[in-house]
Amino acid sequence: MILTVTLNTALDITYRVRSLRPHASHRVSEVVERPGGKGVNVARVLAALGQEVTVTGFAGGATGRAVRDGLAGTPGLTDALVPVAGATRRTIAVVDERSGDTTQLNEPGPQIEPAEWGAFLDRYEELLGGASAVALCGSLPPGVPVGAYANLVRPARAQGVPVLLDTSGEPLRRGVAARPDIIKPNADELAELTGSHDPLRATQDARRRGAHAVVASLGTDGLLAVTPEGRWRAAPPARIPGNPTGAGDSAVAGLLSGLVEHLSWPDRLTRAVALSTATVRSPVAGEFDRTAYEELRGQVTVTGVVSAA
Repeated sequence: MILTVTLNTALDITYRVRSLRPHASHRVSEVVERPGGKGVNVARVLAALGQEVTVTGFAGGATGRAVRDGLAGTPGLTDALVPVAGATRRTIAVVDERSGDTTQLNEPGPQIEPAEWGAFLDRYEELLGGASAVALCGSLPPGVPVGAYANLVRPARAQGVPVLLDTSGEPLRRGVAARPDIIKPNADELAELTGSHDPLRATQDARRRGAHAVVASLGTDGLLAVTPEGRWRAAPPARIPGNPTGAGDSAVAGLLSGLVEHLSWPDRLTRAVALSTATVRSPVAGEFDRTAYEELRGQVTVTGVVSAA
């Protein structure tokens, strides 16, 4: 079982409009609601790939109920979310049909009380016992300690469970110091962590700070991986227009599923890039186009990287 942790779960709402214009009123042509938050997106993709996956984190209020209802009945997915008094946040993606661009609005999340955080830690320790890998994903809701991810990495490592960390800012900086097996920042998050805007130098620096392996998202240019086994760039065949919401989460699902299946790093990266690109092609945030995924697996290019020069 793969365990995904989403401390700041969300109800993802996608609006489609013909053309998004500032200071104007818009008619929405379509509304789609899905359970969201980075780790929830990862879990849905893992389940679609045939993996057994358990989702934990927090859920509360009417939006929390909608998230749990949306997860119910998903084959291979177990809901282990911890109830809280506050309301789960919403995220709004507005898709401009004319340009293909997406505008994202993210609420902050509910206030987590100390007793709720303690209940989550107890649940997390229980779930680790049956986990083959764990993904720690996304932002922290108010009330959760900024060093939360570091405190979740350590018990996983103590039990020999591989950990992938996908967050940003101070939670990432502190989490890296706890020595996760993999981190997956985007280029901006990596630059904020290391102070370097050169992706290869920054990934190498992130490893020195504690990450065992670093896989950096480079947007339409794919992924850059620096690992103990080698360094690679993995790129899609072309820039794909569409909704990028959840593309990075699909990449995490590709990396995690490849990890538990003991694939080589180039094969993991191929899967991750194909999944993330197929997610951009999907009309719904955080889901992937399976036909596109199967086609793209044979079109992703993975090349070795020799040096930082």
